Amino acid sequence: MKEEKLIRIEMVMEYTGLSRSSIYNYMKQGRFPENRKFGKSSFWSFNEVQGWISGVMG
Repeated sequence: MKEEKLIRIEMVMEYTGLSRSSIYNYMKQGRFPENRKFGKSSFWSFNEVQGWISGVMG
């Protein structure tokens, strides 16, 4: 079974060029992959973020 790579908000911002508030606003609108919470920390699937970028650049 392949492990899923999870990334923090700072890396999501770097990869997408979006601000923190834009990422959370897009999530609320259903236009960006949902995060996963582990305790107080939030993580995103690297593959889902890459897929979103590919779709936007499409």
